[in-house]
Formats: sequence, C-alpha cells, structure tokens
Amino acid sequence: MEYYSAPIAKLIEAFSRLPGVGRKTAQRLAFHVINMNIEDVKDLSDAIYQAKESVKYCHKCCNLTDKEVCNICSDNKRNPLTICVVEDPRDVVAMERTREFKGVYHVLHGAISPLEGKGPEQIKIKELLVRIKDNDIEEVILATNLNIEGEATAMYISKILKPIGIKVTRIAHGIPIGGDLEYADEITLTKALEGRREV
Repeated sequence: MEYYSAPIAKLIEAFSRLPGVGRKTAQRLAFHVINMNIEDVKDLSDAIYQAKESVKYCHKCCNLTDKEVCNICSDNKRNPLTICVVEDPRDVVAMERTREFKGVYHVLHGAISPLEGKGPEQIKIKELLVRIKDNDIEEVILATNLNIEGEATAMYISKILKPIGIKVTRIAHGIPIGGDLEYADEITLTKALEGRREV
C-alpha cells in the first residue's frame, strides 16, 4: 500500500474488506472509482448510503425491505399458510426466479454453526416460531442450504415443529450437497420444490 497515495490506499483497503474481494480486485475497483466522473461517484456513494439507511427487516418474514412489510408478504395472491424457510435474502431471489412457489418466506439470516459460534439464538428462529404460533400455518418448507450447517438448522427446526403438528418438508436434493441456493438454476430449484419430502 505504500506505493499509493493515502486516499487511494484507504480506498483499496475499504474495498478489500468486502467479501470475495482480494487485493487485486480491490485495486481495480479503487482505480475504476478514481477514473469515474464526480457525478457518478456521488451517485454510487448516495446509493450505498441510501441502501444502508433505508433497508431493514420485514416485520413478518425478516427479508430485507425498505417498508414495514415486504412486497411478498403484502401480496394478497400469495398463500400465507405455507412458509419456505431460507438462510439468506439472496435465497428468496433464487426461489422467486422459479415462479413456482406461491407461499411466503422466512429468512433466518444464517444457519446454526457451532464452529462459528452461531447457535439458534443468533439467527431468526425465534421470529419464525412466533409467526407460526400466531398464524394457522399448514406447511413449513425447509430450504436451507444442503451443507452441514443447513442440514443442522433444518433438523433443529423440524424437531421443534413436529410436536406442534405442523407439516414440515425439506426441499429435495435436486440441489447438490454443499451447494448454495443462490447459485442453483431455475430448473434445479423447481425440481427441488416439486420433490420436497416430509421430515
């Protein structure tokens, strides 16, 4: 970093803290920003600030939104009695691309991972249970990622819900083990939804 002037070094350092951005990518991004015209830089800066300032959790499903209740939860055409539980807001986008699921979602914002110090209290399981208790839910589809953490999370939720008498299903393994929903194509996700099974 000593090769760069202090403002450029600081910008590179800021970009390198983003997930998946290594030193070379951070340098490319920093120099791209330096070469942008000032209006575009201001637009970028404003977009980042506005997103951080206005985006919050949906009051019902914990998805990211700029309203009290997200567009999916407030859509009267959706079936509010079927909840698809996912780990991440990007998983909602992946599921929506299939155009097959007509229920609503619940976003956990993570998975149970003892190695990372993440237990059930650190993700949105409590909010899911409150939601189920307050509504006459017919089915909970567990669409957590098919890796160790996702499976542990699905099993934990299943063990809590089964005694209540709610139908609990798990998406089928059309998605490869170790794969993330956000990278799966629409056909794979559609098949996974169609082949879900009770757990």
